[in-house]
Amino acid sequence: MIAGLVTGLFSIPEGMAYASIGGFNPVAGLYSGVVSTIVGSMFARTVLMVTTLTSALALTSQSVLSAAGLDPTDPSNIAALVLVAGAVMLLFGLLRFGAMMNFVSNAVMTGFTTGIALQIIAGVIHDATGYRPDSHNTVGKFVDALLNVGSWQLAPCLVALGTVAVWAVFHFIKALEAFATLIALVVVTAVVSVVAVDVETVGDIASIPNALPPVQMPNFGAMPELLAGGLAVALVGLAQAAGISAAVPNPDGRRPSTNGDFVAQGAANLMGGFFGALPTGGSLSRTGVAVSAGAQTRWTGIFAGIWLAALVLVAGSLAELIPMPVIGGLILVIGLELVMGRRDDIVLVLRTAPLSAVAMLITFAATTQLPLHTAILIGAITSLVLYCVKAAQSAQLIALRPVGDGWERAPVPAALPNNEVTVLHYAGVGLFAEVPRIDEEWPDVSGSRNAVVVLSMAALPDVPSSKVVHALSKWATDLHSRGGRLIIAGLSPAALHVMQRAGIGDVVSQEGLIPASTKVFGALEDAIDAGRAWIERGETSA
Repeated sequence: MIAGLVTGLFSIPEGMAYASIGGFNPVAGLYSGVVSTIVGSMFARTVLMVTTLTSALALTSQSVLSAAGLDPTDPSNIAALVLVAGAVMLLFGLLRFGAMMNFVSNAVMTGFTTGIALQIIAGVIHDATGYRPDSHNTVGKFVDALLNVGSWQLAPCLVALGTVAVWAVFHFIKALEAFATLIALVVVTAVVSVVAVDVETVGDIASIPNALPPVQMPNFGAMPELLAGGLAVALVGLAQAAGISAAVPNPDGRRPSTNGDFVAQGAANLMGGFFGALPTGGSLSRTGVAVSAGAQTRWTGIFAGIWLAALVLVAGSLAELIPMPVIGGLILVIGLELVMGRRDDIVLVLRTAPLSAVAMLITFAATTQLPLHTAILIGAITSLVLYCVKAAQSAQLIALRPVGDGWERAPVPAALPNNEVTVLHYAGVGLFAEVPRIDEEWPDVSGSRNAVVVLSMAALPDVPSSKVVHALSKWATDLHSRGGRLIIAGLSPAALHVMQRAGIGDVVSQEGLIPASTKVFGALEDAIDAGRAWIERGETSA
């Protein structure tokens, strides 16, 4: 209950701030931490994960609604987007698509989250300085603001700086670190109210009633237009939740389930959409607050939603006194923390993986220069290309040579020796892009006679690329035309079935397809025996 209270209190400034940077009514940020958080915590398999509004979801949602030509301030349009995103999340969980998050590279996520952090900071330039940049581009906003420093207003700047200063003081006091944001919010708001500093407040933007979230019917007619955008919003939420699942283990030692978390987030959005919530997902910052406050079970998230609902009901209107420069100052802190949190990852990628660094920079540029839903698709495509390139590069052909009771690696011979069995091992995933690389390493058969190649393919997936199957047929035909033979060993039942249907058995004969054996190296030894028998028959015929 105590950890839930701390998390619920923290949801007041952060929820309102995130809704504000997305261009939404700050009240929607409060409501996003009530029903959605309770439902998400009830079903999450990562039990400490807090499901609520995040900065990335707020920015993506605003971008999606604007791109669809819908008014992002209309609650019915927001509800429609929340339901579409929730349905996608739920469907992905039920279809067990959790494994797809493994294909989003760390480099791409680093570029995306760093770009999001800069968007967060750029989104509060007006709140923190009183000057509104005349640019829709993240980098352009920074350039415009710096070129017009003379247009900044003194009062908002002082309030924002004061907020950051108060936060910094309490952030470095260990016992109060988890409360630093809340203390800064309360202290600076009280000072501004007492001194009567003339700055914009939450009440100037929206009225916060002392009431629970009202039932909100969605704009069902807009849902078809929001399918693509809802998918983008869902992917953002699911990607963030997958990161939490890896970073925050369950206290009882039970393994989390990405698919279970997908279902929980889907249910949270399907329920929250009817109660004024924006799209929600796993929040790393809110989960971190809960953990630091002593969270041990899913009840922390449930109580966080209950406490927030009680606070809104009893004293919601007091939030109208919060100055917007205070929220701007807190968002500056959050944005800078996100950037600094990714610093080690950025340095690691730049130092160790040039290709991944390119992917990171592409995603970062797309996130800061393009609408977020477009940047997400670019990031996904970049991850896919990066995976395919890495997989193709990892494919190789290895020669194996028997030594005593085992085997040792050896260089692949440039040419095949006559009347001998050459053992090769294929290390790859059956990807079509691997074929040119393997073809270059394949030994020259033009001058060989009666040579046998035993190709170990124990690592081949059940359904290899058709290009791999075609290459095997070509290599087998080349050997057979010179009196030799290709024997493929270690095939799984499914891979064996594919080879037979593709006609490989017609080229190598059925005896040339050796299924996997329960005995270690059993299939390889059977293949070598078959190859030696073939050579003996050839020499006898000669």
